[in-house]
This record gives sequence, C-alpha cells and structure tokens, in this order.
Amino acid sequence: MSKSRLEGFSDGVIAIIITIMVLELKAPHGADLNALFALAPVFLSYVLSFLYVAIYWHNHHHLFQISFKVDGRILWANTHLLFWLSLIPFTTAWLNEAHFAPLPTAIYGVSLLMAAGAFLILQAAIIHAQGRESELRRAVGSDQKGKISIAGCALAIVLASVDVRLSLAVYVLVALVWLVPDRRIERGLREKP
Repeated sequence: MSKSRLEGFSDGVIAIIITIMVLELKAPHGADLNALFALAPVFLSYVLSFLYVAIYWHNHHHLFQISFKVDGRILWANTHLLFWLSLIPFTTAWLNEAHFAPLPTAIYGVSLLMAAGAFLILQAAIIHAQGRESELRRAVGSDQKGKISIAGCALAIVLASVDVRLSLAVYVLVALVWLVPDRRIERGLREKP
C-alpha cells in the first residue's frame, strides 16, 4: 500500500473525530452572556481535546515525511492509533456530562495515554520498516517528548482521584509541551547524509 493512501485514510478519520467533537457542543439555552459562560467548561474541554487531536495530526504528518514502505505492521499500528484517537470525543463528552468527576477525568486521561502509546508503537513500526539505518530513529533520538507525554498522562490519571483540577492541569501542560513545534524530523531530513 502507498503512504498516500494510508495518509488519506488517517486524515479522513481524524476529520471525522473533530467533527464528532464539535457536534457535541450545544448552543446555550439563554440569550445572555451568563448562558454562554455556563458552557465555558464544555468549550474548554473541547478546545483541549481538539488541541490533542491536532497535535497527533501534525505529528502523524511529520512521521510520513520520512521515506519507507508501508507494511502490515505499520497499517495495524496506524489503525491502533486511530482507534484511541476516536475515543477522545466519547471521553470528552463523558467528562462534560459528569461535570469533571474523578472517574471520567481519569478515563479521559486513559484515552490520551493510550493514544500516546499507540503513537510510539507506530513510530517504532516505521523505524523497524526502515531498518538499521533508520532516518526516523536518527531524527527522533531518544524521544523525550513522547516519554514525557506518557508519564504526564499517567500522572494525571492518578491525580484525578486526588483533585481533578490537578489532573486537568497536567493534561494542559502535556499539550503545551507539544505546542512548541517539534522539528526533529524536519531537521533530521535536512541533516540526512
């Protein structure tokens, strides 16, 4: 299978995920600012979830700039990532419906943690397909950002039982780590021998 077909499918799934999330946003029941402000937590959780999905889309794009042949391992690793991303609208909706209760806050983190793990698995599958002289391995190095993401999500899951505000703050911090553009792959391609 060509990379372009896999990228097109992934882009379509991610577009649907974002569409589902935005459809969960309901208009306020009143016509004043208080009615709008009452929806602030729902809107902010949407923004955070949208940000996470966008971060994965950006990084997925960067992964597929590297040259390699798509094999079955990569197809399944990509499908695995898309599965966990597809749960983000559900966990976001539950988080909102339960008014940020501890269990839904933790489950939201599980969906983020599993997506982070799935991304690392996809990255490893691509490195495996490239072989010993993998461009991607050289570009990502020890992947500190990926490891920080996993540790942060795991911490936030635990913190949900202590104080959901701490948990949510960690989810935001992990996203902010990825807002700083990650140019490792582009730099790796420029420095290609």
